Amino acid sequence: MSTVSRVRRQLPVSPWLFAAPGLLVIGAFILYPFVSTLINAFTDRRTLIPGEFVGLANFRELLHDDMFWIGLRNSTLYVVGVVPALVILPLLLAMLVQKSIPGITFFRSAFYTPVVASIVVVGLIWVWLLDERGLVNSLLETVGVGRIGFLSDQWLLLLSAMAVTVWKGLGYYMIIYLAALANVPRELHEAAAVDGAGAVRRFLNVTVPAVRSTMVLVGALSSVAAFKVFSEVYLMAGPSGGPAGEDTTLVMLVQRTGTGLTGRVGYASAISVVVFVVTVALMLLVLRADRRSEA
Repeated sequence: MSTVSRVRRQLPVSPWLFAAPGLLVIGAFILYPFVSTLINAFTDRRTLIPGEFVGLANFRELLHDDMFWIGLRNSTLYVVGVVPALVILPLLLAMLVQKSIPGITFFRSAFYTPVVASIVVVGLIWVWLLDERGLVNSLLETVGVGRIGFLSDQWLLLLSAMAVTVWKGLGYYMIIYLAALANVPRELHEAAAVDGAGAVRRFLNVTVPAVRSTMVLVGALSSVAAFKVFSEVYLMAGPSGGPAGEDTTLVMLVQRTGTGLTGRVGYASAISVVVFVVTVALMLLVLRADRRSEA
């Protein structure tokens, strides 16, 4: 058999052999958990009990579960509070560090440092800062303001967690914007400046339209991440959460409901399905808004 014939016979198999390790990882850690969660959502399975098929019972229960609606409310508020900041602030930061001036590399690295830091470390640092006996409250008491319950009040805790999310994500989205700004022709800014446009007008009429697709990408990524938030709120509220669990987000509700020796895996899976559907809907809404703005 000639070499050409052997190559032709091997071609249909060779690509799959190269892709096999990646496909196995995807199947084991993405597809299997996804399908398993869909199946469990229609059962009454518990941690140590296989469970039986119950149809839509778990989803009907969700409609009457106050904690589910609290989690949905908090997750939605998190998206509303975090996404605009993560779309606009990293763009302004990228424009600031884009300039080639002495020492700018240091500031780029400094702004990116929170991104590579562990979320557990970041959460513990902010807990230390915002705790009732933490640094921030000590300073506030020193100047006569008094101590503020950043981690004990429901709304202040959510706002504090949002601040942590924004602080940690600024550097990541800044890098994305830096890549987009590098592709904006300098001639556009020069022409706008010749026409008498100031910095604000050049930003609104030149920079924003040029990076609009990147803003849509950042909006989509940050929306999904914000709706699925867990670590920031969990670390700052503690495993038991705030008063009456009022700080609970949907993903936190999944963790609290579906874990432990008596965890309701089936019910937690139903909540996970809702989270998946909402995140897909968020993505579609962002893409639709982008298409309407192009029309």
